[in-house]
Amino acid sequence: MSERSILITGCSSGIGLDAARGLRDRGWRVFAACRREEDCVRLRAEGFESPRIDYRDGESIRTGLAEVLAATGGTLDALFNNGGHGLTGAVEDVPVEGLREVFESNVFGGHDLTRRVIPVMRAQGHGRIVQCSSVLGYGALRWRGAYVASKHALEGLTATLRLEMRDTPIHVVLLEPGPITSDFRIKGRAVFERWIDWEASARAGMYRDTLLPRLYGPGGRDAFELPASAVTAQLVRALEARRPRARYRITVPAKVTWWARRLLPEALVEALTARV
Repeated sequence: MSERSILITGCSSGIGLDAARGLRDRGWRVFAACRREEDCVRLRAEGFESPRIDYRDGESIRTGLAEVLAATGGTLDALFNNGGHGLTGAVEDVPVEGLREVFESNVFGGHDLTRRVIPVMRAQGHGRIVQCSSVLGYGALRWRGAYVASKHALEGLTATLRLEMRDTPIHVVLLEPGPITSDFRIKGRAVFERWIDWEASARAGMYRDTLLPRLYGPGGRDAFELPASAVTAQLVRALEARRPRARYRITVPAKVTWWARRLLPEALVEALTARV
């Protein structure tokens, strides 16, 4: 079998970095993209081909993919849309500009890259497009409204794309992780500080007592949290199975939330979720 190629975004740390290393170990040719050039330099030193792709920079999407295709001779077996970020804060405190930034990172940029990859996969006669969603793509949590909205949008867009690709040899798959060990919370501090004026909020007391200690505290593992390798294991299944499933739910909370929303009354689901 010839060497398989994959482009993975968001590889500076966490899920993307583990996926890049894990797939390389399995013999894949991995293009490990990062938003910042300094992270690309670090990964190149580790032996990866690392184009710079920032979902909020359309030109970087175009040139990054062009770099990949130039290296492969115009083919690409798989795309893992993993990059993105969140914006923590009450919905009533999230400015439109902040919400737009989250959608640029979590929906629009990946959509741009996906649209550019589909003609390549059509021409070569095969391909896998894997989207990194979340348990919050079908559930909700307080303080996560912007992220929840973007992942719900990603789920809808991906489900529709999968229907439309049924007459092609391109498989479209969703990964839906629950709590995964990463720097997501730490990286989210700067985004929170840029967009949320919590001291002026009607919920300032709740921020002070509930959100700020969690955002800036020493952290610790969430209940049922798994390492990023748990996502990589399911990514491998999505990429290498002859007939991949439409969705792979990762961690106990992701599976419980899925079934709870289908079996329990909405009021009970909300009451339970409000306690988290």
